[in-house]
Amino acid sequence: MIAEIGLGLLWLAAGLAVLQSVLGGLALKLTHRPDLGGAIKPVAIAQGVLATCAFVVLVYLFMISDMSVKLVADNSHSEKPWLYKFSGSWGNHEGSMLLWVTILALSGGGIALLERRVRRDTLIATLMAQGLIALGFYAFLLFSSNPFARLNPAPSDGNGLNPLLQDPGLALHPPTLYLGYVGMSVAFSFAVGALLTKDVGPAFARAMRPWVLGAWVFLTLGITAGSYWAYYELGWGGWWFWDPVENASLMPWLAATALLHSVTVLATRDALRAWTIMLAVVAFSMSMIGTFLVRSGILTSVHAFAVDPQRGTFILALLLIYIGAALTLFALRVGTVREGATFEPVSREAALVLNNLFLTVILGVVLIGTLYPIVAQAMGQQISIGPPYFNPAAGSVALLLVVAMAAGPLMRWRRDGAGALMRRMALPLALGAVVMGLVRLMAPEISILSWLGLSAAALAAAGSLAPLWGRNLRRTPLFTWGMVVSHLGVAVALAGMATDTAFMKERLVAVSEGEAADVGPYSVRLVMVAPVIGPNWTALEATMEAQRGTSRPFTLKPQARNYSNPPTDTSEAAISTRWDGQLYAVLGKQNADGSWQLRLWWKPWVTLIWLGGGLIALGGVLSLLGRLWRERRGLGEATHA
Repeated sequence: MIAEIGLGLLWLAAGLAVLQSVLGGLALKLTHRPDLGGAIKPVAIAQGVLATCAFVVLVYLFMISDMSVKLVADNSHSEKPWLYKFSGSWGNHEGSMLLWVTILALSGGGIALLERRVRRDTLIATLMAQGLIALGFYAFLLFSSNPFARLNPAPSDGNGLNPLLQDPGLALHPPTLYLGYVGMSVAFSFAVGALLTKDVGPAFARAMRPWVLGAWVFLTLGITAGSYWAYYELGWGGWWFWDPVENASLMPWLAATALLHSVTVLATRDALRAWTIMLAVVAFSMSMIGTFLVRSGILTSVHAFAVDPQRGTFILALLLIYIGAALTLFALRVGTVREGATFEPVSREAALVLNNLFLTVILGVVLIGTLYPIVAQAMGQQISIGPPYFNPAAGSVALLLVVAMAAGPLMRWRRDGAGALMRRMALPLALGAVVMGLVRLMAPEISILSWLGLSAAALAAAGSLAPLWGRNLRRTPLFTWGMVVSHLGVAVALAGMATDTAFMKERLVAVSEGEAADVGPYSVRLVMVAPVIGPNWTALEATMEAQRGTSRPFTLKPQARNYSNPPTDTSEAAISTRWDGQLYAVLGKQNADGSWQLRLWWKPWVTLIWLGGGLIALGGVLSLLGRLWRERRGLGEATHA
């Protein structure tokens, strides 16, 4: 009965999405009926509540291990730890889509409840667009991917969750990504609403900006967490593989980064109106493409959902409908979007445009590299595109982007002088040149991309701190601190990427118990291999003793695990974090002579990658709080005036 309650709540939420869309359309057409527009807000809020209740029901079914529900039986097991029962509710196709639409419905309710910055008709049009988006995904769930479908008879127990997903990362990585994806849907709805009511201006941008900024923060956290999860869980020793599903989350982030800068220019300087609208459409398009890639069944990926391709066709149809309609609307209404304020070629606005162009080029490189093998496969050809394409193609443009990022905050709005800019950039350029010379002198063997990456990281670090020079730090706005911290995070992450790529050491060795192998500055000795038992797995665990020179030795314990539900073998890496990097060890198979295969990595400064990702997200949070605080203070002052 509980599953039927969840399904009923889902149908009711879908019905309210229909009502929300119809009320919005009628309110825009029948301007003499203000009651229609007034009714759309409580409908949007109620839809969010019902969708949330439906998702809570699904989580409860997983927690009690109700094997009469097909989704629970296919993706859970009664002996699983409670954390994996809880997070396993979205570690599958249907559950993840229900979480997706729940966040979407809650966002619509949040707009209805909180938004006061745009015209009434623009808000109504935005809620109508949000209702239409939600309606498509409700239809997808109810007619193609019912999360509450029953099994009769019910099995005695379930198949269990994919062991690669049995990790605390499952509780963080997917929800943060979905929050980011759905934030892009809100930006898309605002853009559609502003086009419908011809209200593309600073007020619309100020309303959209917190949603874009929040979505960007969650996308950053999701990508950073996902990178580290894959790094330690897969046992491959890498932090980014250009996997199609990794790219599916990177592409919306690139579009969201461009949109964030563009919407800031529109909100503060009333420029880039049409470009902001287009980027909102592109960002949501990338979210939809990512959703399609993960759930279409056309990808073979470590973390793609293997589902019926017909479901992918359903999502593809939604993508074509939503994006096609938005592009058609843009083409019809772009003539009504006024130009806005102009600016000189040397100005902060121009630097942000250049920033956006670089981001768009990188997005195009990743999109082509991700989709081309799929198209080729459909034509009967097997093509694999990986780091040899992505690293130079995207990396070279990314380095130019970093230089533009360093220069942009040092420019004045509207108009600046090239000479004045070069004087402000003197110290960052000098630091970059010094690092470039030192690295070439001390490590001439590293690749050109790593060499330039380290130089650009130094330049970007100095450039990111430059906006604080000569300021009263106590009176510096919080959103300025946010910009500084985010840009510094980019420099830190870039330094980690370049250092790990340039100086990483890897060894594949076969050693017997008592023997040692060297990797980087460490000597690693295999002490013993013994069986261990976990809550729902068994494993062979190696005990290793690692030592650097004459320093105190420490222990590493990698495992080769076996799960019975479902039957799967996994490698659990042992990672020791030192002040200057990480020692990474994986236990392989035993050879016929009794020796054990070991894979060892020394990865200098690799932790800077995730530290940088955290700083980027922290900067976004500071900017969001600073903007909201300024707006609240402005409203308070206006009220008291």
